[in-house]
Amino acid sequence: MNTHIQMQDWHKIRSVVADAQRAAMHCSISTISPNGFPTSSPIGTLFLDEQNPAGFFFDRYCTSLEQNLPHTTKACIQAVNSSRTFWLRSLIKGKFNTYPGVRLYAEIGELRPATQAELDLIDRRIKPLKWTRGSRLIWSEFTHVREIQIHRFKWVEYPKMMPNN
Repeated sequence: MNTHIQMQDWHKIRSVVADAQRAAMHCSISTISPNGFPTSSPIGTLFLDEQNPAGFFFDRYCTSLEQNLPHTTKACIQAVNSSRTFWLRSLIKGKFNTYPGVRLYAEIGELRPATQAELDLIDRRIKPLKWTRGSRLIWSEFTHVREIQIHRFKWVEYPKMMPNN
């Protein structure tokens, strides 16, 4: 596990997370309950800062996350590229062009009102589907975010197929 995130790593991390969110429309944030059980929440609204190992996500439906955070603010965010094209191309070549996923070890901040800039980002992300009934039902009431600070990361790897092999 990498304990210090270099700028070149951060750019790769952001790219892998973006690919994963495009393919699956979400990533998972795992937290630990007060009873010690892990819980994963699908989050489709993760935004990573361009320059710093930080970001935010809109917290609207994550009741288990809300219940777990008073116990511990530590979390693991996992983003895996589930694109069939990515996997088929990689399997045929016997090599990944990039990492298939990443785990981000982070601390999650308090719930706070979203800024206008954050609201603009979510509007831009959901714009292609905004016309659908489902979009209006699940993505129309985003008002609050949680900031995240990322401290470490670990690539999802399949050793014999990694880009540097």
